[in-house]
Amino acid sequence: MANDNMQNEEPEIIYIPDEEGNEEEFEVVMKFEVDGSDQKYMMVVPLNVDAEDEQDEEADEVYAFRYEEDGDDLKLYTIEDEEEWNMVEETFNTLLAEIDDND
Repeated sequence: MANDNMQNEEPEIIYIPDEEGNEEEFEVVMKFEVDGSDQKYMMVVPLNVDAEDEQDEEADEVYAFRYEEDGDDLKLYTIEDEEEWNMVEETFNTLLAEIDDND
């Protein structure tokens, strides 16, 4: 039942600047905290892709960021530590499996 509510909600859209300073549009697919940590993470997928062939490649790409909220400001941090990345990836896959099991 909770999953039905999630599907009816408006998607959360964030804008992340690329290397050239152009803001790219991403949809937040999931936010979560890792057990035993006070760190918060979000998984996002790109929304605007210019070339159609790029869209096929990037459509399945999911990006992970550690984030902090400071009032209305959202600060994103790339995950560069391999151990932290593995922990985030494992948590994300576990949460996805739980969602699939509930469908």
